[in-house]
Amino acid sequence: MDQTYKIRDFGRAFCLLILIGNSFSASAQISASTQIKVDGKVTSATGHSVEKATIRFRSGSNQLTALTDTAGLFAIVLPKSASYNINVSAIGYKPYSIVYPIQDSDHLTLDPIILAMANDELQTVEIVGTSGKKYYGNYSFSATKTATLNKDIPQAISSISKELIADRQAAVLADAVKNVTGVSQSSFYNQFAIRGINQNEEGTIINGMRTRQNYFNQPLTSNLERIEVIKGPASATFSSVDPGGSINLVTKKPLNHDRKEISISGGSFSTMRAALDFTGPMNEEKTLLYRLNVGYENSKSFRDLQFRKGYIIAPSFSYIPDDRTSLNVEMVLNNSDSRLDRGQAIFGATPGHQNLNSTPIGFNMGAVNDKFNTQDLMLMANFAHRFNQNISFNIAYMKQNWNEDLLEHRTNNAFAVDENNNPINSLAGMIAVQRQQKFTTDNLSTYFTLQSSTFGLSHQVVAGYDRITTQKLRGGGINTAQGYRLKDGSIAARYDVNKKDLYQFSTFNGITAPVPNVSHFNLENPSYTVKNLSDYTFSKLEIAPAFYLVNGIYLQDQIKYRKITLTVGLRQEWYEDYSNYKLNTERRISQQKLLPRFGITYALNSRINVYGTYLQGYQPQGNTSSLVIVPPPSGSNFKPLESDLKEVGAKSEWLSGKLMVNVSVFEINQKNLLMNANDPLDVNRLIERGAQRSRGVELEASGFIHRNWQFNAGYSYVDARVTQDLNPEIVGDRVQNTPQHSASVWTRYNLNSAKFKGIGFGAGIQYSGDKLPLYIRDFILPAYTVIDAAIYYSPAASKVQLSMNMNNVLNKTYWVGAQNYLRLFPGTPRNVMFNVTYSI
Repeated sequence: MDQTYKIRDFGRAFCLLILIGNSFSASAQISASTQIKVDGKVTSATGHSVEKATIRFRSGSNQLTALTDTAGLFAIVLPKSASYNINVSAIGYKPYSIVYPIQDSDHLTLDPIILAMANDELQTVEIVGTSGKKYYGNYSFSATKTATLNKDIPQAISSISKELIADRQAAVLADAVKNVTGVSQSSFYNQFAIRGINQNEEGTIINGMRTRQNYFNQPLTSNLERIEVIKGPASATFSSVDPGGSINLVTKKPLNHDRKEISISGGSFSTMRAALDFTGPMNEEKTLLYRLNVGYENSKSFRDLQFRKGYIIAPSFSYIPDDRTSLNVEMVLNNSDSRLDRGQAIFGATPGHQNLNSTPIGFNMGAVNDKFNTQDLMLMANFAHRFNQNISFNIAYMKQNWNEDLLEHRTNNAFAVDENNNPINSLAGMIAVQRQQKFTTDNLSTYFTLQSSTFGLSHQVVAGYDRITTQKLRGGGINTAQGYRLKDGSIAARYDVNKKDLYQFSTFNGITAPVPNVSHFNLENPSYTVKNLSDYTFSKLEIAPAFYLVNGIYLQDQIKYRKITLTVGLRQEWYEDYSNYKLNTERRISQQKLLPRFGITYALNSRINVYGTYLQGYQPQGNTSSLVIVPPPSGSNFKPLESDLKEVGAKSEWLSGKLMVNVSVFEINQKNLLMNANDPLDVNRLIERGAQRSRGVELEASGFIHRNWQFNAGYSYVDARVTQDLNPEIVGDRVQNTPQHSASVWTRYNLNSAKFKGIGFGAGIQYSGDKLPLYIRDFILPAYTVIDAAIYYSPAASKVQLSMNMNNVLNKTYWVGAQNYLRLFPGTPRNVMFNVTYSI
């Protein structure tokens, strides 16, 4: 779509959407003579507003439902009747029922409804979804294996809710985590630096369980309830994970009331998206609940040749026969057809002298017939049973099958060379790759939770066992074309200037150069054609089957004494890595590690908790290097990645829990890092870096300033340094691909006056400091500030919301990350998305 939109064009388009919305509104009008508007407020016994309370009105065959907002308020239009049975329920509160006579009028305000607190404040496991409107989640099931308020967890956790995802139209993970402190996007992939530490693990954590291979493509967010970023090494909870932090995707669960939502979006770069979210009970007793999320996308890109076409289908069912037993089963099918984007190349670059604008940000070095097709199928089940008030049991299982079909033309991370082995900075060396492979993952997590009180101490003990297996199935293969052509028709992996008589040569702009196996890419005069693969000489390699197994047992106790809560835990983990699995040449490497966890939380008062924590992390290098086709056996060529976290901070809630403000100070140390060697002769070769240290401060705030004004904001300072390295000259230097300063704000305000009711505005700012590329230190990516904006309109008495989001309003040119001169990752230029959402 043309990027030269004028403001008046947006205004006209939005006015058209308003007219469409008003037509919905008109069709929704029902005669006031047969109906009555009923409103009221739900509060706790302490006077705090109760959000997300469900109020059911029943009279004869009529049954309607309302939900409270963040202020505890609700409003509903009912058919007139003599009286209604009113039932009120909310998580953490005892049910409330009353029979209320309905007056012969058009409007009725109920007396305040006051709910008493229940004994259990949260679900023990996540079986039923939520219907809130907050930008943040205030609890986590994954961080401690128990349903715990974030305020009580001695570790920084940032949470992005589905409401913030929707308001920003954040279709993929990278768009959503813009609002998370300390998280910096590194490329076009699911690759982020968290607290100054680049992610090594290519898998994704979903509902607290590990998956594999969601690295190069970003699935849609249609089925996500929230995104949790658990800061620091969380190996005691999640097994082998990244030292900087873990991104946990929490899927939507069924609701116990009917709700249906359909959303259609369209905008820049020929983008079209659609989503539906249907949920509710399947029987009158509401013991069987369902939810179905479906998402679809078909879009082009500001990047040449790039597109994304995909869908997600995610049904979920919950069976809750009583208040002691629950079962949830869900499936997620992700299908994606696209091209793998290796980034923008620049030419004429030498150390200290480069022009990031020497090529347009849409510049791509791929081919028209490139493809990157993946299919990811997951089946998840979670069963929970409470034997009594003190003992409960939980078991969760995930099965994942992942398939990949890739054809790509990509840079070999170096410029072409002339006959004297001098770089030709207007030609990029290229390789062609065909790859097909399949992974399967099984993830089992089971644990008991025991609650007790002894000598004035309350205990919540978790004892559990995890088993994670991933198998790279036999039948995969990779064909690679690279190197230079010899006169005898064979291929040399490199050009040897001392044996130039063996090579074929050609002339480019008067420069004599060896003939490559795959034609160099002309950075000054690019050409995009359908490549004939028969022109190349491929080396063919079977991807050897591999298997890794993790067994872990753990014990954790949350000990509470008055205002002090101690969280202590130990995890013993056994790791096995098999290469050439079940072949005659099979090799097995075994490792084990004992991982401690210690945290303390002190409640200064009812609003503020302060905490301190110490954690250790552990990653066998078979995990960190599994993107490489032939990874080194774990513990053989490289030592395991080890890390630790020291952190102190404070978490607070204000305005009766409507506003959250957190601050943390941290230090993370890691050693035995693996990095790509940036070797044009072997693009998969790894090297070990000694150690890194990351120190910093994070501040975040989220919530409601006013009932109509919500925001999410954060600031992060990260000082990440190399402390040991094979190259002593860079010891003490900054770590690559991470800014020292970053900040973000997103806010939405809804007008409440009678004349403008239904109109809302959103605005956001994202700032990122400068960065070093991942593999070289020859240039710096500049700092950038990006401004986003949105406008929303919900016609009165309608179930429609119209929205328009404009991202990068000032059309800023910037880069989110880079690896070298030939792989820069530019940010998206100004773009606009329109959305219509209909809810019933």
